[in-house]
Amino acid sequence: MPDTPYLLAAVAVSTAITWALRALPFAALAPLRASATVQYLSTRMPAGVMVILLAYCLRDLPMTQSRAIAPLAALAVTIGLHLWRRNALLSILGGTAVHVILASTVFAH
Repeated sequence: MPDTPYLLAAVAVSTAITWALRALPFAALAPLRASATVQYLSTRMPAGVMVILLAYCLRDLPMTQSRAIAPLAALAVTIGLHLWRRNALLSILGGTAVHVILASTVFAH
């Protein structure tokens, strides 16, 4: 049976390492918050990420087949809703709903 001091030391070391690993990102990022580069990226990254996701999602879309209409219609609805209401949640939900409805009814095989 292990010693009580050994178990206490193991728990203390595990606790210290866990706390340090959770605190490290916050401590490392604190000086970066004032960086001009990080501020620039924080304003430009969301649009860049969305463009990458758009390209990834539409890369294998067969433009010559009718089943391409559902995702393209959903994309148009998403863009339209976002330009109209400027609400990301509404845009995402509206585009998703249009895609699911079209893909499962009109363009279902």
